[in-house]
Amino acid sequence: MIICAGNSETFSFATPMGVGLIETAMNLARLCLFDKPEFLLFVGTAGSYGDQKIFDIVESKTAANIELAFLNNDAYTPLENVISTNTTNTKDIIVNSSNYITTNEDLAKKFLKFGIGIENMEYFSVLSVAKEFEIPAGGVFCITNYTNKNAHDDFLKNHAEAKALLETYVTKRIKELTSR
Repeated sequence: MIICAGNSETFSFATPMGVGLIETAMNLARLCLFDKPEFLLFVGTAGSYGDQKIFDIVESKTAANIELAFLNNDAYTPLENVISTNTTNTKDIIVNSSNYITTNEDLAKKFLKFGIGIENMEYFSVLSVAKEFEIPAGGVFCITNYTNKNAHDDFLKNHAEAKALLETYVTKRIKELTSR
């Protein structure tokens, strides 16, 4: 099953689950309780902490939930904050999820030191639910912005093209997989 966030981020081949960590977790858990999919693929846009370029396509099976306060040793969590469905031991770009978008370039660079490359609001919820229901899962993302003071404006400016690139990329991958 292919899923996406929703609102302004929908795709012809994906079922919307909600925006942010909470909506996504609730709606996806409800879906899995009543009609458990064999596989989950999340498709969405993401911001780059600096290494990935605008309109890069990134595939990942690893997500984190690291809040900005953690980067300055101003917070801690007793909860698991990194989840991976990667069973191949290949290096993944870790996708950080929060209900907040990073706009501080200095803090964004700290994410890179932890091996975290991009951020998407929903992905940690997707992998959390997938883990709970023992469903293999992954994600495909297109970079719309860097995590800096212009993040929102750049996201808005690049969103339509990023969605079109994802539509083309995922549709092509579906055709490749179904023609085997």
